[in-house]
Amino acid sequence: MKKVLKKFIPQKALSFYHYLWAFFSALRYGFPSKKLRVIGVTGTDGKSTTVEMIHKILEETGYKTASFSSIRIKIGNKKEKNLFKMTMPGRGIIQNFLKRALNERCQYAIIEVTSEGILQHRHRFIDFDVVVLTNLRPEHLERHRGFENYKKAKGELFQRTKETHVINLDDESKNYFLKFPAQKKYGYGINIESQNKEVKGMEVNPELSEIKASEIQILESGTAFKVQGVDFYLELIGLFNIYNALAAICVALSQGISLEVCKKALERFKQIPGRMEMVIQKPFKVIVDYAHTPNALENVYQAIRAIKKEDSKIIGVLGAAGGGRDRWKRPELGKIAARFCDYVILTNEDPYDEDPKQILSEIKSGISNSQFSTFNLFEILNRREAIKKALSLAKEGDIVVITGKGCEPWMCIAGDKKIPWDDREIVREEMEKLGILNK
Repeated sequence: MKKVLKKFIPQKALSFYHYLWAFFSALRYGFPSKKLRVIGVTGTDGKSTTVEMIHKILEETGYKTASFSSIRIKIGNKKEKNLFKMTMPGRGIIQNFLKRALNERCQYAIIEVTSEGILQHRHRFIDFDVVVLTNLRPEHLERHRGFENYKKAKGELFQRTKETHVINLDDESKNYFLKFPAQKKYGYGINIESQNKEVKGMEVNPELSEIKASEIQILESGTAFKVQGVDFYLELIGLFNIYNALAAICVALSQGISLEVCKKALERFKQIPGRMEMVIQKPFKVIVDYAHTPNALENVYQAIRAIKKEDSKIIGVLGAAGGGRDRWKRPELGKIAARFCDYVILTNEDPYDEDPKQILSEIKSGISNSQFSTFNLFEILNRREAIKKALSLAKEGDIVVITGKGCEPWMCIAGDKKIPWDDREIVREEMEKLGILNK
């Protein structure tokens, strides 16, 4: 009924409806963001990990901190899972979170900000002090009617925030975000060149501080790098996690926190649920990750290829979300999986009201255009059975990679129904059934 009504309500009326929700929610809770320092993290990939890293650094400094991401809600020492199946839910939930943070005497609140949240004015009446861009890749193109509109939605957050901007200088969209005025600007990257020059006819803020990672080492147990002569080590694999760490470091520096404190905090930072999470170590590795965009999936596979042994195999389990979400990327996901994996198992993810077989067919079309052997390709709609198949194929030293859902607690199926789900628990259960858990 709700979906039918939306088709007949003018877009402007819907937008005004969401705007009113945002205003009255802020009013109801007394505009709590005015009494907190609020940090917003946006981008296509890496938002949740960056939120967690910023939280860790602020805690290390002694600040009582709250954060709201797609993974969990943390207020001081209290943690709870995000069960909304939304990164940035509406209907006053974010304002309620900020009020709770204020009541718990938090000084900082970190919010993962999505383009959908911006479209529906959920960022309104939140006084952001710092905003971060992790990266920008094509996503939600149907919803935004093109990449440029998607970029503009993200840009609105920067346009409204006047104090501090933190921008990935290795990202192709950096020039667009650098143009928004701010009192302080921080840029970070691995391959950056100085941005303190004119950008398309506009003088960049000369106070732009640039933070670069150097002497990078990719290790089986993590990553090592230097920032301004200070050694950092992360118990996380992948170049993309260095970018996440650099974003968090920039936020910390903007708040007067030293690199030494950042180093101490990040070296204590452990893997977070469903983000390159090593669920099983032996006799083969099983990694669960949320990657659901082509860029994120490629980053995950590249990170795994960098640590795998020469004769070991990568077994990928993946699907794609239904509900008309970014159908363009389905063949791309298949193409990437075929390029990096020795075995590919296509399976259900969150089909919503779409035909799951059609979703798999569209992913497979990308694989069909590659040189990938069809003998190493499996289509198993039942996600549990798909995971079981991957585990049965794995030999000692191999790496099973299950992507798309991470630590999400639900699978969304037809009829607006949600069934309890957790890829990590399914892995443990099936390993135990196979009799090889902790063997």
